Amino acid sequence: MSTTIHKETPHIKPKGVEIAETILLPGDPLRAKFIAETYLENAVQFNSVRNMFGYTGTYKGKKISVMGTGMGMPSMSLYSWELIHVFGVKNLIRIGTCGAMQEHMNLYDIVFAMGASTDSRYVHQFNLPGEFSNIASFALLEKAKKTADQKCLPVHVGNVLTSDIFYNADETALEKWRKMGILCAEMETAGLYMNASYAGVNALTILTVSDHIIRNEQTTPEERQVAFTNMVEIALELA
Repeated sequence: MSTTIHKETPHIKPKGVEIAETILLPGDPLRAKFIAETYLENAVQFNSVRNMFGYTGTYKGKKISVMGTGMGMPSMSLYSWELIHVFGVKNLIRIGTCGAMQEHMNLYDIVFAMGASTDSRYVHQFNLPGEFSNIASFALLEKAKKTADQKCLPVHVGNVLTSDIFYNADETALEKWRKMGILCAEMETAGLYMNASYAGVNALTILTVSDHIIRNEQTTPEERQVAFTNMVEIALELA
């Protein structure tokens, strides 16, 4: 059990509310609010600093937290570092959307990020004598895949791209990544996986395909809600 009483950082101020050892991390803080209100029993808000809402409650009798992380690796890396090192979180599950990069993928499909390639230089701080592979916790990945199979949901397991760049001046960049078998593009996972690996804790990213980059297909916010619900329900089972 995490001991968060009286602990705080400049970005997370729980005011005595416990943060659970397992936390769901959507990028959008309003999604964190939606999850808490929809799925958690006895949810209590533990953070509102910068409107990055965080809540702790129970799901099927197990304590679980949910908190927004913002967009991009710097934001994800900051919040995940504090959750791990200050508040004792052991299982961090990112839930978000992504742009598919392979023809066999479709809108609303679910992606489990087994690995996360990146164009970021975040790893350089660790002064490693070589290249580091950003990979998920197998224990979380295995359980998530079994849960998805039980629900008969279409899923893809593989390598994703965590990019620092949303509007890329190099229009050939994504095609180069696609040829390497990258499933989709997003902006947070590699930072989460690095922080988790360095601290010896568990991390997994679960994504929903919200648009298809190759086929130029997009979903509406209303259409995304059902697919988002499927992803959340898989993540909640990992508590």
